[in-house]
Amino acid sequence: MRTATKLAGVAVMAVTALALSACSSGSPEPAKTTAAPNSVSLRMTTWTANPDQLALFGKIAHAYKATHPEIKSITFDSLPFADYTSTLTTQIAGGSAPDLAWVLDTDATDFVQSGVLSPLTDALKSTKGYDYGDISSSAAKLWTKDSELYAYPFSTSPFVVFANDSLLKQAGEPTSAELKSSGKWDLKDIAEVASQVHAKTGQGGLIVNNFNYNDWTLLSTLWNAWGAAPWSADGSKCTFTSSKMKDAFTYINRAIFQQNAIPAPGTNLNFFSGGSAFVITQISSANLLPAAGFEWNMLPLPGLTAGASNHVIGQAGVGVLAKGKNAQEAQDFLAYFTNPSNAKKLAEYFPPPRTSLLNASTLAATNPVLSKEQLNDVVIPAVKNAVTRPGHVNQTQIASQVKTALTPMWKADADVPAVLKSVCNSVQSSLAG
Repeated sequence: MRTATKLAGVAVMAVTALALSACSSGSPEPAKTTAAPNSVSLRMTTWTANPDQLALFGKIAHAYKATHPEIKSITFDSLPFADYTSTLTTQIAGGSAPDLAWVLDTDATDFVQSGVLSPLTDALKSTKGYDYGDISSSAAKLWTKDSELYAYPFSTSPFVVFANDSLLKQAGEPTSAELKSSGKWDLKDIAEVASQVHAKTGQGGLIVNNFNYNDWTLLSTLWNAWGAAPWSADGSKCTFTSSKMKDAFTYINRAIFQQNAIPAPGTNLNFFSGGSAFVITQISSANLLPAAGFEWNMLPLPGLTAGASNHVIGQAGVGVLAKGKNAQEAQDFLAYFTNPSNAKKLAEYFPPPRTSLLNASTLAATNPVLSKEQLNDVVIPAVKNAVTRPGHVNQTQIASQVKTALTPMWKADADVPAVLKSVCNSVQSSLAG
């Protein structure tokens, strides 16, 4: 197991190589710290720059500070998303670690296993009124090691399919609701419809949002339909060569180069500008739909057959940095920041991990453009039953190795089994190490 210093060091080397108001209801817990008044300044790194979200964080922090005399200030440091993890780990390596930090799901294993984060279970359970048992065990799984929680999964956002019904009608194809009601909401039929849309309109068929032949982890929204995984459950063995993964990538390659159902490399299309019939994305993108100017629908990720389960979620956790200067005070604030009352407020923007909040009424506040029926039928089952995108210790290095090894996959005459074998040849030593 690597230490936190080694984790940060790897990230620093990678960066170099790449050239590189309203108070919460309920009474706040008294501080567990012995720090002197006005002596603690807390900093949380985030990747959001959304002014409304930051304003909410500020209100929660203001209410906390009012009853905790040791707190001098609480700031939220917005880092660019594209470089978020590398910037965070560089700060850790340089001795300027924040007190709290958001963590991407793909980096969760790395952060949890390496000792970068402080354990939270005792601090949260001992906070009066916290209701630790309300946190969904499935939502917490990625952030847990040996029954110890290392980050609170503040956002649990399922991947879904948004459909452009206007474009489907233009192409003379069934609408998304008609596809589903006729038993054709599966990957095979969707690829065929997507192919027809491209042939008849010149627009795209099916987009995996933000994939762009770069972030291969997003393809888990497809290969999960086969039950495939990139490595074994314990992370020690590469399984890209499994028959399930071969079938999944055969489907993907064919959809790109034979059916023209998925845009080929170098093709940039935006679903929300009317550029494709379908997009696989997280429900957080729903806020873009009202301005899209076309009829749309939301459906679950398709499986191999109609009605087959295929649930994938994207998560984000917030944890306390072990190298932070104020770990105890940071734990106290995190317990307040994520207590039941504040969790409900955060749910306005981030799908919550608390089971008491996993209902259509609460989620409707997060995604007001979605109907309660859509939330009940699509979102809630996905949150409760999903798998997360793949992550691993040493994720930055492994992700780069996989991306490079997959490059030959993105051509019409790709030898799928040979490419997947080369992926395992590239990453096996990193997995085992």
